[in-house]
Amino acid sequence: MTRSEATASTTGTPEADEYDVIVIGAGPVGENVAERAHANGLSAVVVETELVGGECSYWACMPSKALLRPMAALADARRVEGASQAVRGSLDADAVLARRTAFTSDWQDGGQVDWLDSVAVDLRRGRARLDGPRRVKIEAPDGSTHTLTARHAVAVCTGSRAALPDLPGIEEARPWTSREATASKEVPGRLAVVGGGVVGAEMAVAWRALGAEVTMLVRGERLLPRMEPFAGELVAEALTEAGAEVRTGVSVESLRRPSTDRPVTLALSDGGQLEADEVLFATGRRPRTEDLGLETVGCEPGSWLTVDDTCRVKDVHGGWLYAVGDANGRALLTHQGKYQARIAGAAIGARAAGVPLLETDRWGAHAATADHEAVPQVVFTDPEAASVGLTAEDAERRGLRVRAVDLEMGEVAGAALYADGYRGRARMVVDLDREVLVGVTFVGPGVSELLHSATVAVAGEVPVERLWHAVPSYPTISEVWLRLLETYRG
Repeated sequence: MTRSEATASTTGTPEADEYDVIVIGAGPVGENVAERAHANGLSAVVVETELVGGECSYWACMPSKALLRPMAALADARRVEGASQAVRGSLDADAVLARRTAFTSDWQDGGQVDWLDSVAVDLRRGRARLDGPRRVKIEAPDGSTHTLTARHAVAVCTGSRAALPDLPGIEEARPWTSREATASKEVPGRLAVVGGGVVGAEMAVAWRALGAEVTMLVRGERLLPRMEPFAGELVAEALTEAGAEVRTGVSVESLRRPSTDRPVTLALSDGGQLEADEVLFATGRRPRTEDLGLETVGCEPGSWLTVDDTCRVKDVHGGWLYAVGDANGRALLTHQGKYQARIAGAAIGARAAGVPLLETDRWGAHAATADHEAVPQVVFTDPEAASVGLTAEDAERRGLRVRAVDLEMGEVAGAALYADGYRGRARMVVDLDREVLVGVTFVGPGVSELLHSATVAVAGEVPVERLWHAVPSYPTISEVWLRLLETYRG
């Protein structure tokens, strides 16, 4: 038994069930809150009912990107004359799935448990529920219960789960969610993907590349609706060229699967039907807060928990409850949740030490300002779509006076060298009153590695005139920055 799986704390008081900080949920966010609390001199314990490492490690970020990377590598080779001639055949689906499984550690969490142990954070297995202020009751796997008490803070880091619509026949249809889509051990013959957001687009690309016949059913008029319109347009074009069918303006009204070994039939809003071997619903997320005892501290079960910029839950007496990551609904991304965890851990440490939080203003050390101004995201489709900050429409909705500057990325020498016939587009959104960037979007092969430069520019509020002095190396795709700035200056 490792230290972190011991049933008693070695970092708390002689009363073994008392800690400075209790973290509910041992995903990347919870792990980071606990580690940051311990780094600030506090004792910490995390409580987990599933696998340590959470959704990202086993059913989201890691397995999905492991499924997508072979497709991208093959596509890159096929876009370069000389290399394309060396590429023969299609992806080896079995090898891709085996590599995916390796990245999930075959859904075993021993390595993550060892990491908790290495940073002196305790682990309790079981289902946790709040039991009044600063108290957490745990039901262990063997059915026993015991209660932990927090001296300073309890952090809810329980993440989110797939939201399934209430449709006739959906339970009998046994649809895939993001979990089944990233963990399947077989390639379905025909896959229907319901939803046009990030999960839907990525999984449509991945399973089409592995040989499935894919049909996307998108209720709206385009894919990736939270990005600039051209992002969804370019991804939809590429999916169609790859052999997938993308149908917009259509929704599912009911499902029927007569038995476990039969296809599922979807009745559609346009009066038609679609038959598939599996159907993936990628139609949003909801918080995993419905069975946490929130009612015992005056919060609504099943809701997103509203927090301030230190991630402390508002309107809870005593200011001891925090919600970090997906549970607060601010930015449902692993990297953003880990960012919040660093902010929250520092704030918890400062408050525990009685140090005034003097840096809670915009961009302060105890303020998760990026949640509002500079959230980066990459969609690992082919082409990739990467964005940070506001779209032009979002900025105008906020009342900003902006200018959107667009560029066809194939005009950049580095992009032309990267891929023959490079297709992609870039946009920067400039706040004309402050002369800083408030949003940047790139779409094209290999653009994910451009995104951090854009994030630095947006989060740092770097003046456009100063960006002229950030010289991109020639010939790289990053020359897109120079071309955008030239277009802006005219």
